[in-house]
Amino acid sequence: MFKIPKKTLEDLEFHQVLRQVSDYAITPMGKEACFDLFPSIEVVFIQTELQAVFEFLASFDNENRIPNHGFQSVTSFLSLLKIENSVLEPAAFKTFAANTETVNTLLTFLLKFKTYYPTLFGASEHLVQEKEIKKAVDQVIDRFGEIRDHASDALFSIRKQIHQIRGKIGNSFNKALSSYQSSNYLDDIRESVVDNKRVLAVKAMYRRKVKGAILGSSKTGSIVFIEPEATNALTRELQNLQYEETQEIKKILSELTEFFRPFLPLLQSQQDFLLYLDTVYARARYAASINAQLPRIVLDTQEIDYINAYHPLLLKTHQLEGKTTFPQDITLDKEHRIVVISGPNAGGKSITLKTVGLLQLMLQSGMLIPVHERSVGCIFDRILTDIGDNQSIENHLSTYSYRLKNMKVFLKKCNAQTLFLIDEFGTGSDPELGGALAEVILEDFYEREAFGLITTHYANLKVLANELPAMVNANMQFDNRTLEPVFKLITGEAGSSFTFEVAQKNGLPYSLINRAKKKIERGKVRFDETIAKLQKERSKMAKTGASLKEKEDQAAKASENMESLNAKLKSKLISYQELFDYNQRMIALGNKFNEVAENYFLNNKKRPLIAELLRLVETENAKRKRKTATEAKKERAQKDKLNTVVEKEIAVVRKEKKKQKKEPKTEITPKRTLKIGDRVRMHDGRSVGSIDAIEKRKAIVNYGKFTTQINLDLLEFVEAEKK
Repeated sequence: MFKIPKKTLEDLEFHQVLRQVSDYAITPMGKEACFDLFPSIEVVFIQTELQAVFEFLASFDNENRIPNHGFQSVTSFLSLLKIENSVLEPAAFKTFAANTETVNTLLTFLLKFKTYYPTLFGASEHLVQEKEIKKAVDQVIDRFGEIRDHASDALFSIRKQIHQIRGKIGNSFNKALSSYQSSNYLDDIRESVVDNKRVLAVKAMYRRKVKGAILGSSKTGSIVFIEPEATNALTRELQNLQYEETQEIKKILSELTEFFRPFLPLLQSQQDFLLYLDTVYARARYAASINAQLPRIVLDTQEIDYINAYHPLLLKTHQLEGKTTFPQDITLDKEHRIVVISGPNAGGKSITLKTVGLLQLMLQSGMLIPVHERSVGCIFDRILTDIGDNQSIENHLSTYSYRLKNMKVFLKKCNAQTLFLIDEFGTGSDPELGGALAEVILEDFYEREAFGLITTHYANLKVLANELPAMVNANMQFDNRTLEPVFKLITGEAGSSFTFEVAQKNGLPYSLINRAKKKIERGKVRFDETIAKLQKERSKMAKTGASLKEKEDQAAKASENMESLNAKLKSKLISYQELFDYNQRMIALGNKFNEVAENYFLNNKKRPLIAELLRLVETENAKRKRKTATEAKKERAQKDKLNTVVEKEIAVVRKEKKKQKKEPKTEITPKRTLKIGDRVRMHDGRSVGSIDAIEKRKAIVNYGKFTTQINLDLLEFVEAEKK
């Protein structure tokens, strides 16, 4: 069974990604559900989730935006609905109706645009549009959540009576108020309200003079609040009617609850669908915020080829701070299963390690990842990490002890479907002994055909990576002049730790650094120096490559411009040729008409003239194609436009010719006849020689060290230098 260790999730800060994703959910349930996202190895599930998120992301940039999916939780209502004889409140029915309408709108939309959103449509196929729910709720409950008067005939009758009684109560109270107002029994305020009932404000000394029920008194006791006797009787009748109203409402809500019980599975499915959409929406919004893409997922092999891969948490942090985030190109495949990354500290080795692991967790959790769209990903059965020192005081474990326990777990679980990530591999013990142990462990991972990345400073691991065919060295590039990190992963060569260079840059005395160099083996120093030199060469080659790439791009652009210009010239030439052919045909036709006119001039016979003209017209018409008025107009417009262009260009040519005619002709100096012995040189050359022989317009020219045969037309006479 696939299970990601809790430590892996903590090492790679997967929970932080889920927290950022949850911020984009629009419902409380959706925010909670985002924290339940977890990596999977089910290929169909992963592909479906990724495609759903990709479709939702695409909807943000087109006109067919997915409708609002906001909903209210019905979990508590559904739990109550499962209990026999339970009665739901009006708010529950309003929520059912609202969620149903939201689902109906989404189902209609997804059915209409299922070619755009096939995966999201597939997630909704098990649902049906339910029209009865809203209709049933609207018949009973109004838009304010109150029970309608016409919810039942009995309720309508009761409320009508209540309305009438309230009118009578008002009239009787006003009558009592008027009758006692003339006496001096009432206080200046005359009336008040107690327990939602109108009462007379009677002076305490006259309370026995007013007939009715005493409902209270003022704080000082100087005023007694009395409900008039006639009003009191009507109030009791009103209370009875209100009780009947309450009972009738309970009966109506009970019947409505019974109506909804068969819909319980549907209501649950609706909420599950809306909740799923909210998590997909949150992942899509998060993907948009980090410019995430859907890489190509390979299933028949283990392969990672991430182009311009960003660490999502670092990217979000830098976005807020306005800083630049550097992407990495990372490749793992059958030929390069294990990558050993080396180089100075603070160069980005650990971040590169975490980037690969976190992107893999995100991908297998159905999240798009911040890489180039041409990137390639795959599915791993296990993802194991050993990042950080994890020193445990409670368990009395040192860093090295903890790491050894971790390696024990790795050795048990590593196989061809495992991705392992180890930071500072082998540290925590004696460099020689720890390096040797790290080497044999790495060899074991290699034999198990596991995939992984490790970071290290150990030279023996760099050498091992150089010796084994499916293991490769890599380094984080540094600026060799400033020793500042460039944050660029270079595959194919080990990285120098720049130990002494960094120490010198940080102000350590040069004498101490030299003493340190003498204390270690000269071979190791030379090895580190060689690696540093290789990195410098790599940096130069990278700059040269960038320069060549720029020139290549410029050449490609120039070639593209030439092709475009050539296409335009070809099109123009075709148009000119068509115009020339048309004009030639018109000239030929004009010549024929001129011949017919000349014959008529000579013989003055109309019949042959008409016959010849008709023959010419019929011949020309046979060549024509029938066109609509619009087509003919368009063709005339094109010809007029072309004629205008040609006339302008001809005008320029004529102007140039006229100018050339006006320019005085330069006298051409007759060319001297060359003979044997003349000093000569070629028209475009500087070397002077003498003619040894002339045969058939070709001269044998002697240049001193050599002789050569040259055409006479290519030679010119050179005057001898005066002494």
